[in-house]
Amino acid sequence: MEIANTGEKREISGIVEKITFKNQQNGYTVCTVRAGREHITVVGTLPFISIGDNVKFTGEFTVHAIYGEQFLAECYETVAPKTVAAILRYLSSGIIKGVGPATAERIVEKFGSDSLDIIQNSPDDLAIIKGISLEKARNISEEYKKQFGIRDLMLMLNPYQISMEKCICIFQRLGTASVEKIKQNPYILCTDDIDLPFEKVESIALDLGISQDNEMRLAAGVDYVLRKNLLNGHTCLPRKKLIPVAASLLESDEFRIDTICDRMIENLRLRSKTVGDSDFLMLPEYYNAEEYIAARLFAAKNYINQSNIIDELEIDYVENKLGIKFEELQRESIRKAFCNGVFVLTGGPGTGKTTTLNAIIELFEQRDATIQLAAPTGRAAKRMTELTGREAKTLHRLLEVEWTSENKQSFARNEKNPLECEVIIVDEASMLDSLLFESLLHALKISTRIILVGDTDQLPSVSAGNVLNDILSSGVYSSVSLKKVFRQAMTSAIITNAHAIINGEPSDLSNKTKDFFMMHRDYAVDVCDTVLELCETRLPDAYGFNPLTDIQILCPSRKAQTGTVNLNNLLQATLNPKKDGEPQLAYKGVYFRTGDKVMQIKNNYDLQWQRDNGDIGYGVFNGDVGYISLIDIKGGIVKVKFDDRTATYFVENIGELELAYAVTVHKSQGSEFDCVILPLIDTPPQLLYRNLLYTAVTRAKKLLIIVGLESVYEKMAANDRKTLRYTLLKDFLIENEER
Repeated sequence: MEIANTGEKREISGIVEKITFKNQQNGYTVCTVRAGREHITVVGTLPFISIGDNVKFTGEFTVHAIYGEQFLAECYETVAPKTVAAILRYLSSGIIKGVGPATAERIVEKFGSDSLDIIQNSPDDLAIIKGISLEKARNISEEYKKQFGIRDLMLMLNPYQISMEKCICIFQRLGTASVEKIKQNPYILCTDDIDLPFEKVESIALDLGISQDNEMRLAAGVDYVLRKNLLNGHTCLPRKKLIPVAASLLESDEFRIDTICDRMIENLRLRSKTVGDSDFLMLPEYYNAEEYIAARLFAAKNYINQSNIIDELEIDYVENKLGIKFEELQRESIRKAFCNGVFVLTGGPGTGKTTTLNAIIELFEQRDATIQLAAPTGRAAKRMTELTGREAKTLHRLLEVEWTSENKQSFARNEKNPLECEVIIVDEASMLDSLLFESLLHALKISTRIILVGDTDQLPSVSAGNVLNDILSSGVYSSVSLKKVFRQAMTSAIITNAHAIINGEPSDLSNKTKDFFMMHRDYAVDVCDTVLELCETRLPDAYGFNPLTDIQILCPSRKAQTGTVNLNNLLQATLNPKKDGEPQLAYKGVYFRTGDKVMQIKNNYDLQWQRDNGDIGYGVFNGDVGYISLIDIKGGIVKVKFDDRTATYFVENIGELELAYAVTVHKSQGSEFDCVILPLIDTPPQLLYRNLLYTAVTRAKKLLIIVGLESVYEKMAANDRKTLRYTLLKDFLIENEER
């Protein structure tokens, strides 16, 4: 066989003789294919192929730095065997679960060349064969369809530039009848589970002959607008805002969309709620979540014994043990934590929130109460562990996340398998979204006290919802907001300026002798140069900071010259340049090298890690920061060290990581760093607001340096625009209380 020029699209056909590697999670496969007299290494996302398959691959030849020439398959088609002998070999290979050599022989003996047609289209006929029950016959048919269902799906979607990985995702969600389901309603591809862009699905629908005024299309458009607004934090939208947006997207009139919304409400595809003079529309899962949260908190408030009084002598005892003197609001917080089923403690830096929390934990332990500590993210849980001296878990780990056969997230802990704790304390509660908090409440016994701790001036959760602020603004549940900044904290300019930001007071940007100061720069290129200089020499020389572990650059945005993308490239080139002979991996224009500081950007619950003491575990989470300790191109693996555990990635999963010398302020929530550098010069207008600045400032423990323009800082500090979020939780909470 003549080898094609690298980069030229072509097809090859042959028999799969060897599978060197297969990732069961995403289908990435390395195999050897016999094509005539040639043996070709084929790589790519190739689910369901097995040794002995006759396969046609479409793709291109590439040259691997270590392994040489390979064929990178973009799509493939398994060719079904035709002759009786070929069918017998195929069925005897074990490719179909439940069919071994003996069963294969009986099937072929009975049905001959029609065997595969019978398996696919008339599986019940297999039950006449001895040893095959009706249930087994149907299972055999389902397994066989998997082999060819993905092929048909890929053939259908290939013209629309939908990747093989996405096809696998669709196949996992829709099953062996994927093609038929898409033909009936292509807009199922816009659902939350699959999430193809609406515009791309429109192309498929047009080719399938679906009219522009088709009710199925219009309903999908309304659903799509609501789902896209989840990314902005909204769990619902006012009807008067939703309808014109959907009408514009669908190029339809508003009256028609209004009618469609009514139909969707009748069919329970939407939920509606009137608050004051406004109607709100909501996806059912978010309506159910916020309604449940309100009902469950109401139950906790009224069920749990509120006469559980803490004695003042007990508080005095903890004062003496911790060697401190509580301010009155701190004592009030302790009392309320004990006599309420639901309690919320808030406060900014330096107000004694951690001291109060430790006292509450200590007193519950004195009474032998079982306490569970948790936080929404891994970094927040780690910080809670450090501050309290007790183990805190991420909520996902606490609830024992698992995946269904459709690759959907679920939790092992629920009403049938509740958590064994009398008190649950959740820190960084401002990061709680509606669906996660609902899942936590499902896993708590009705007798469990709920204590939420957070800072309401920080950015809200990344996902949809506004849980902490809704609970507080409802006025229904007991809470204390610590305001007084303690004298020892007043010596920190970081803390005093953080409170100045929130109180709308001017910050002192001229004092360069403390832990908070401004370095004026007029141009973005000068800001970048200064950031590099600070990291490479000035801060390590002046303070002894390690540029990788002690210093964190926080950017308002990913974009622009001082965004994370550009700064990460510059910082990597400065702090970890390419070395001759050292391996590096490229992914979408980014190079990864040994020693790089990286961040996990999606939850991966199956990723294996090993602690320094040899313990094995699983799961690396969105926002976890580590350092690449090994790149083994020949072995196809990358190792990343996260604190005391090292996770092993396959090369094809490298897209789950991104460089983290610079990260966005949003990604920094729940973390603290010895030194923070905040570039402020070309910040997008929509990000010039107070909460984002406050969140950035409060990430610094020892030193904060702002590089750029004072005017940008002042605009952010002056803009008290709260991030608007449409939710219904507050209204549900108030309604339950008024009944």
